[in-house]
Amino acid sequence: MTTTFVTQSLNEIRFWARIMKEHAFFLSLGFTADQTELIQEARQFIDVFEKIEEQLNEYNERTDPEVIKRFNIQVFQAAVSIWAYKRKVLGLILSCKIVSNNMPLLVDHTSREAAYFAKRLKELNEGKLKPLPEAIIKENVFFLKIMADHSKFIGHLLDPSERKLVDQAREFSNDFDQLLFQAQDLDHMRPQSETTPLLDQLLDQNRVSVVSLRDFKKTARDLIEACKIKSTMPALLADHVYREADHFLEIIDAFDEHLTTLKN
Repeated sequence: MTTTFVTQSLNEIRFWARIMKEHAFFLSLGFTADQTELIQEARQFIDVFEKIEEQLNEYNERTDPEVIKRFNIQVFQAAVSIWAYKRKVLGLILSCKIVSNNMPLLVDHTSREAAYFAKRLKELNEGKLKPLPEAIIKENVFFLKIMADHSKFIGHLLDPSERKLVDQAREFSNDFDQLLFQAQDLDHMRPQSETTPLLDQLLDQNRVSVVSLRDFKKTARDLIEACKIKSTMPALLADHVYREADHFLEIIDAFDEHLTTLKN
């Protein structure tokens, strides 16, 4: 159990610390030149999460769990801080106190991911390592919303002349909106058993769509890197959303393995 706790903690931090660092970078690019204070705050968060990544390299699966618990608390505080920063930025945009190239939905999206990261660290320190039926559904609801947002961002950041790719992005957006509504309906029904076929169906259906979206994101990333499509989307952002889709697939596979173990 202690090894599982350490491994899961390090894996979560390894993935999400990089995501948080990149969020700060993307937000810094979206501010206007006169918004120096907000830019400086974003750069400070880049430094915070870079240091967390460096500290992460000092630990491995054999590290004392108590050390990892303290590390989780440290990273939790950083995640909560960047969440508060993102919500502040969102408030400034929505109240028209600043004009920014950061879309409100994108800022909200990044804040939800920061809240998720903080919640995962808290759960790990509380010993919540195995998913329950409700947790499996809620996790899918969270990531389906993330995937739907990504599709909308890609469609918005591609040049309008890239009609075929824009149409594909919109199709993915519609697909994931429907999957999200379906998962939310199941969440409201709250199946009590972990072995219900409904959970299998949820995972199987989502896996198919996420694989397709991940492959689309990879294609978009490769085309952007090769300068073969017109877009305002940095290659790093394309890679960023690709990695998140891949991460969702890993979570689906882990849930599937857990359910299979229960049946056997």
